Amino acid sequence: MTNDRRTLYPEFEPYESGMLDVGDGHSLYWELSGNPDGKPVVFLHGGPGGASSPSHRRQFNPEKYKILVFDQRGCGKSTPFASLDNNTTWDLVADIENLRTQVAEVEKWQVFGGSWGSTLSLCYAVTYPDRVTELVLRGIFLFDQYELDWLYKEGGASSLYPDKWDDFAGFIPEAERGDLLTAYRKRLTSEDQDIQLAAAKAFAVWEGNVVTLLPDPAVIDDFAEPHKAVAIARIENHYMIHKGWLDDGQLLRAAAEKLRGIPGIIVQGRHDCCTPPRAAWALKKAWPEVDLQIVPDGGHLYSEPGVLDGLVRATDRFAEL
Repeated sequence: MTNDRRTLYPEFEPYESGMLDVGDGHSLYWELSGNPDGKPVVFLHGGPGGASSPSHRRQFNPEKYKILVFDQRGCGKSTPFASLDNNTTWDLVADIENLRTQVAEVEKWQVFGGSWGSTLSLCYAVTYPDRVTELVLRGIFLFDQYELDWLYKEGGASSLYPDKWDDFAGFIPEAERGDLLTAYRKRLTSEDQDIQLAAAKAFAVWEGNVVTLLPDPAVIDDFAEPHKAVAIARIENHYMIHKGWLDDGQLLRAAAEKLRGIPGIIVQGRHDCCTPPRAAWALKKAWPEVDLQIVPDGGHLYSEPGVLDGLVRATDRFAEL
């Protein structure tokens, strides 16, 4: 019953926060909250280029979990802001391991990530499988070519959002629309801050339109907020241009080999138009032990009722292990 759905835990504050110098000129903002002696978990936010928020830690029971939330390179309160230098998937995997040893100071932990955070969770887990107790994932994205085409070429998400696609593609002159990612990169790396911000808003708002099941003006406003839009657009475009520094099928092959024996739950919206269920289903076939839960009335965002219910129930289930 929908009225039995779980929601976020009540608000609570971090008990410690700080900055971690991870080299390459980058410092990461981090927070520890919950129970210092509780079950360790690291939360990996989406994007690439998103940021952490106070509601993210509220997906975990603060009496049972020791929760580490941080802003990835160039995001949120991490510095330098929106930097693309030394900012790759594998840099972030190394950062997570540094946070485990230097900030959380734990031997193993649960890894929780949605959207791009699911990609990063998988990359970390296949690199350090002995450090992962469980995986809780949402909105699976594997960085295969069809997923990039779905979002950034005509015929994918554009078929469902043709009006919003026209706004996104229409920002670019017609002669450059054959490769929108490259065309946007030119503008997102422009020295002209006005050009950069206008491109960032157009790029970020396209994503804001496809992440919710029903239109949500508050989400669009959030994605269009200048500080957030610049980080999301610049960093996400940078990762998309480089295909996440992953080969097609790389994560599925690694998952089949490295994730066996690691408990996992995937909460996937049936109507997720940002990261459609195809990737979650492929991951389930490569990693049969995972509990794939497809939410019939779910879209992409963790905050949608059915998706949030699944995520909170997942963290509650693993809190006892």
